[in-house]
Amino acid sequence: MRSVTDLASLARFILSPDCQSIVILTGAGVSVASGIPDFRSPGGMYDTLRPELITATEQQRKLMTMDPTYVVEKNMFLQNSFPYLEVRRPFILGVRDRIWKPTIAHHFASLLHSKTDKLTRVYTQNIDGLTNAVGLPDGKIVSVHGTLDKAGCESCGEDMDFDAFCSEVEAKIRDIYHPEKGPQESTPIKCPSCGKATVKPKTVLFGSSLPAEFFDKASQDLPTTDLLIVAGTSLVVSPANSLAYNVPTNTLRVIVNNEPVGKELGIDHSPDAKRDFFARGDCDEVFLDLIGELGWIAELKELEDNLPRVSLELINAKYK
Repeated sequence: MRSVTDLASLARFILSPDCQSIVILTGAGVSVASGIPDFRSPGGMYDTLRPELITATEQQRKLMTMDPTYVVEKNMFLQNSFPYLEVRRPFILGVRDRIWKPTIAHHFASLLHSKTDKLTRVYTQNIDGLTNAVGLPDGKIVSVHGTLDKAGCESCGEDMDFDAFCSEVEAKIRDIYHPEKGPQESTPIKCPSCGKATVKPKTVLFGSSLPAEFFDKASQDLPTTDLLIVAGTSLVVSPANSLAYNVPTNTLRVIVNNEPVGKELGIDHSPDAKRDFFARGDCDEVFLDLIGELGWIAELKELEDNLPRVSLELINAKYK
């Protein structure tokens, strides 16, 4: 491990022989520039939930009123799949239609992989599927909380073709936000394998266990990690935040965020920190600067068709 004090020295470390294995942990902050709604923020899904519009019993509506996250709770889904599917309908179809594009922060991971072959894994807490849209091999990504761009049955575990699932959602699930865009009432989407109405995107419901893949890959990856980059996450959600304190003591940890995070996990944000470097700022801005220090701007510009408007404006403002 070597001390890093700025993005230039971080770039030198990434390109040096001392750095061979890089792990990235991402949260909602890396997707902000894509324009995809943040479920938890003011104006997000939970904040604007209107249980009276959802196909549910009176008791279920009361529970959703008291706690909006009940919409994505496992027991609720197994009893009645409509609340989850109705609330998530626009997000599911938006992912299918690629309304949201991966940001500079997402593309950094793919550039890191293609240019250095040092990317061991990206662990993403996001369910938006954008990490899957930058061309990384499937084995390089662990979707800690699942993903909206794959579908399967919560009862039997059988996968379902995502496009076929989306067609079912479009035809059978009400659009509670724009009623004219969907059927008048929701009807069950049944699993082709077991026949139960429990097909959904492969996101982790509240009350479910995280995928075994998270624990398996983490135990495999962390002991040899030279650099851990933590981007756009508050580091308060367990067990994803365990990556920050389970890496070896000689692993360099870089935090990319608008505010300091992870102090309770032992992360040192002081300027003279020995193993930690805090890159304060918007994720896209920081990663654009880092890509610049690495000399990969030309490669980033080649990806302009797969970048959101906000990210493109940022690139053009700095590198005309």
